[in-house]
Amino acid sequence: MNKSILTTAIAALLLTSCSTTKKTGVNDLAVQTPIETTLNLTTINDDKVPVTVNPGRFTVEKVTYRLPRVVQGTYSVSDFGKYIDDFKAYDYNGNELPVKKIDTNSWEISEAKKLDKVAYWVNDTFDMEVTGGIGGEIPFSPAGTNIEATNYVLNLHGFVGYFDSLKKNQYKLNVISPAGFKRTSALQVVDTKTSEDGATVTSSYFAPRYFDITDNPMFYGELDVEEFKVGDIKIVLSVYSPTKKHSAAKIKEVMEKMMQAQKAYLGSINSTARYDIYLYLSDGTEKAPKGFGALEHHTSTVVVLPEAMPDNALAKSMIDVVSHEFFHIVTPLSVHSEDVHYFDYNQPTFSKHLWMYEGITEYFATLFQVNQGLVKEDEFYSKIMGKIKTASSMNDTMSFTEMSENVLDEPYASQYYNVYQKGALIGMCIDILMREESGGNRGILSLMKELSLKYGKNKPFEDDHLIEEITKMTYPSIGEFLNTHVVGTTPINYNEFFAKAGLMLEESKIKTNYIQNNGAIIVRADEATQTIRFREAVKDNSFWAENGAQPNDAIKEVDGVVLTKENANQVFSQMFMWQPGKEVEVKLDRNGKEVVIKTILTQSYTKGSSLKENPNATQKQKELRQAWLKG
Repeated sequence: MNKSILTTAIAALLLTSCSTTKKTGVNDLAVQTPIETTLNLTTINDDKVPVTVNPGRFTVEKVTYRLPRVVQGTYSVSDFGKYIDDFKAYDYNGNELPVKKIDTNSWEISEAKKLDKVAYWVNDTFDMEVTGGIGGEIPFSPAGTNIEATNYVLNLHGFVGYFDSLKKNQYKLNVISPAGFKRTSALQVVDTKTSEDGATVTSSYFAPRYFDITDNPMFYGELDVEEFKVGDIKIVLSVYSPTKKHSAAKIKEVMEKMMQAQKAYLGSINSTARYDIYLYLSDGTEKAPKGFGALEHHTSTVVVLPEAMPDNALAKSMIDVVSHEFFHIVTPLSVHSEDVHYFDYNQPTFSKHLWMYEGITEYFATLFQVNQGLVKEDEFYSKIMGKIKTASSMNDTMSFTEMSENVLDEPYASQYYNVYQKGALIGMCIDILMREESGGNRGILSLMKELSLKYGKNKPFEDDHLIEEITKMTYPSIGEFLNTHVVGTTPINYNEFFAKAGLMLEESKIKTNYIQNNGAIIVRADEATQTIRFREAVKDNSFWAENGAQPNDAIKEVDGVVLTKENANQVFSQMFMWQPGKEVEVKLDRNGKEVVIKTILTQSYTKGSSLKENPNATQKQKELRQAWLKG
């Protein structure tokens, strides 16, 4: 998952004021495969979709049906059972059976030997969003669901549940939709039928097990769809832009260039025949999604971004977000633990190795751009320094493996965002160490390829033995680093690693945006007054300092929009995209007096450390740097 920097940082700002397997018992049921499930998009009632599930005959008196409490890749509680209404169970004569709701996501059905089917209505999550799902109250938008006349975001974990004893059973999923809809999904289509009047189409899909239901989202509706090939991988890009501001054809140009570069970087790793990109562009209205970023699946990603973005800003965001998600075909698709392979959607356990799943993935998404010539070295260095800056504001002495294993609970949950910051930096340090140890011939990518060959998508590793295994496959220095800085609590001295590559830090004036100083947020939530105020750091942001903003000023209004905690993520996301030359008007409250800043944006700068090539670097250091960045 990749929560956008702003979504997660602002959410953190507001909040501080983004396994065991169960085997089917032989006496539980007379197995009918597949379990037949139907979603009818043509009979929407009060913005809800009807769902029916026919599991086959049970041979026990009680069974439990669940919607996921947690879904893979989110590392937070979603409680999709909250969005289910009018849950009923029926016998073969159409009579209702006794049903007891035993918790938010679970229903216990009595007289299950008579059970023919269950039926219920599903609300969507987009309509209920307040802060984009950060903090657990609503699912993160890319994990959520949308039900509207022109678009359906079918993250199937929000519609289809499972019986405890049948998670490994096959599913047949029928989706009934208006004939004029476009529909995209990587699930295997086994049948398509058009109604006699030509008004509706029923598409039937096959899923080998419940995991494949949750792992294959769908888009239905008025979509703009483009396809292209990256090596042997078919890429399907599905775009929903409510006002048609952005087209799939234009986005395809950016995605194709980027993904060709990714494939060139990855080389022989090729874990999927098809990869889907689902892009929902939020129009910013009251019921539009507000959690910007993406959620990865094994062979697809769902992306939510603001439709108001200019073309260049959208292109940059898509490169950053989708490149991260696409690299998940390495991990966890090809390299993952038992916790991932045998995921429990109700009471999950989590791997200790988020530094690998999310951290190394984020590192790949950053490194490949300079490796393939999409960005210059200075821009790569700037991104690395931004991650160091952001990571420094978090708990740098917390064990990363301990945090990963307990990511749903505090004090660990609030540190999750660090997997994209320090996690990526951990990947960088391992990469530099391996380049040094091997004379430039091996790096973190070669390690992941070796792990992929050893395990692969159908063979999970044992969580407690991964670091030992990595050490055997690499060098003692890698094991020492991991045990000291990832398992252990010792902060990393990044200067030591930069020195190996002939780099040094230099204090300078650096470009920044209008709500951060080199990655550090310059606003804070004031719980006492329910306002959002500038921090002391506003004095070091040249634009605001030159225009008279002061620490503790409350931000009341931005370009005519009154700022509240509820819309802060959306407003600040817009401010994050501000570019020099734009006319803006911001109203502040300073001790009860209104202060108005109405001006044209100029480039903002702040003070900070930048990473530069050391003019006194040795030839060996230069060669290591070349192998690191271009090898």
